[in-house]
Amino acid sequence: MRKGFGLIMAIAFIVFVATIGALALSFSTQTTKQTGDVYLKAQAELLAMSSIEYALLAISAHDIAATGNCINQITLTYGGMFNINMIMQYIGNGLPVPGCNTLAGTNAIATADSSVTVLIDTIVQSNAGVGTERITIHRRTLQKP
Repeated sequence: MRKGFGLIMAIAFIVFVATIGALALSFSTQTTKQTGDVYLKAQAELLAMSSIEYALLAISAHDIAATGNCINQITLTYGGMFNINMIMQYIGNGLPVPGCNTLAGTNAIATADSSVTVLIDTIVQSNAGVGTERITIHRRTLQKP
């Protein structure tokens, strides 16, 4: 009777140790996956901020009066890993409306300080096959170039 009880306890102990080992392996693989995804998300957020600065530089270098149109969209790729799409909508008076994306009803703004203000929608998306999950960051900002 004692030997049978010892055998049952040994089997229960082996099952318990195997369960703990399987959980540890599962948690370690999940942590590795999350670390990669967190890195890619941080990189996408930094790209969103940098692309907004790039769009402001492009808008400030573009002469709206001379060309008769505005920069309405900028599309970039980063290292084959991320696609960046920026859509600009302008606010203010004196804009060439046919060549500019303007917000409805905003051309009635008559102050000199608010003329040529831009709303930038920035979308950063990871390409398929980069990381375990697809990452999409959307940032909207209102800027005066």
